Amino acid sequence: MPDLTENQGHYLVFWWHQVALGHLFLEAGTPLKPEEYEQEVMAAVAPALAQYARSLNIEGEWRKKVRDEKEWALWMDNLMAEYTTFPIPESVEVSVVICTRNRSSQLQRCLEMLQALECTPTEIIVIDNAPEDTSTFDVARQVDGVTYVKEPRPGLDIARNTGIHQARCPVVAFVDDDVVVHPQWVFHIWETFQDPEIAAMTGLVIAKELMTEAQVIFEKHWSFNRGYQSKRFDTRFFQDNIAFGPPVWEIGAGANMAFRKEIFEKTGYFDEILDVGAAGCNGDSEMWHRILAHGLVIRYNPRAIVFHEHRRDLQSLRRQIYFYMRGFITAALLQQHRHSNYNRLLHREFPKYYLQLAIKCFPKYQSRGRTIIAEIKGILSGYAFYFRNRKRSTKYPLPLVAHRNLQEVKN
Repeated sequence: MPDLTENQGHYLVFWWHQVALGHLFLEAGTPLKPEEYEQEVMAAVAPALAQYARSLNIEGEWRKKVRDEKEWALWMDNLMAEYTTFPIPESVEVSVVICTRNRSSQLQRCLEMLQALECTPTEIIVIDNAPEDTSTFDVARQVDGVTYVKEPRPGLDIARNTGIHQARCPVVAFVDDDVVVHPQWVFHIWETFQDPEIAAMTGLVIAKELMTEAQVIFEKHWSFNRGYQSKRFDTRFFQDNIAFGPPVWEIGAGANMAFRKEIFEKTGYFDEILDVGAAGCNGDSEMWHRILAHGLVIRYNPRAIVFHEHRRDLQSLRRQIYFYMRGFITAALLQQHRHSNYNRLLHREFPKYYLQLAIKCFPKYQSRGRTIIAEIKGILSGYAFYFRNRKRSTKYPLPLVAHRNLQEVKN
């Protein structure tokens, strides 16, 4: 049990070997008795354990195994054996794409980690997006097996599309340059696509650190973490939510996602008016919306894990959330145009939610209230951006790679 003091809280993630099972926030100044702590831990891991138990047809029995420590450990080993003891190939047919811009130190760390994985990808592609100098090229050329591609047009979704076009493997995985990848990340990406039904997947994103107020606010209210249970998103999910707009943002985060390359010929590529360098965000969720609209299946696999470094200061967080909301509104309006009904969310739920939130946070606007103004500004900017740029969007965007001045270097 952690030592709780008046000045230090805790964010705990619980694991069984290489599998994450749940997390727990323990606030500073609220010490727990051992039995209370045990109850909190069990509540945190209960949903994941219940799902693993159901897969072995022992639903309901697992709760009886927590009293005897040795029996509990043996039972857990048996329960998780399929996910903790298996042969891992040295390499798998996955193309890992890293879209980066002027962040050579983060890129170097990311490349070093990818090469040290228990299971490595067939190829690593670095897309240098509208660079201001040669620092990204200098880092990439020093790492064996890395393909460097310079994409002169700025925009994350432009860079993603270039990466898809360059990829040679049947599975294309995207990872941000500022994340730490789990040693088995690529293996679990590849493993997910052994099910031929899966068109795309996302994975678990855990906070790398929570040292500042801004990082805690992001993790509590804007987290990329979508839980520790496997989830399936398909036509049923899409149709059940079509009346009020499918909540595709619940599927995962672009910092940890992968696609079967062939599906882009059916759905089109990323919409280049979205995400960083354009609307600011939501190129990933708009793509998931399109995949589901085509009747395809997306899997959330919590065993494919990365650790994300959140913004450390409030100014950076507010800027991030501003662009999140601008991109969200732009994507929702695009999806509304494509026959998903987001009218109620945009024109009724949002105004009601922000009015209630402003009243609740008044007058100090601490914690959740720290980003309210940035969110509202982002929403308004999203409407303006959409109406200025909607003609640039197409229902099936395709990359114009042949018309770009690309520089490709393979080590």
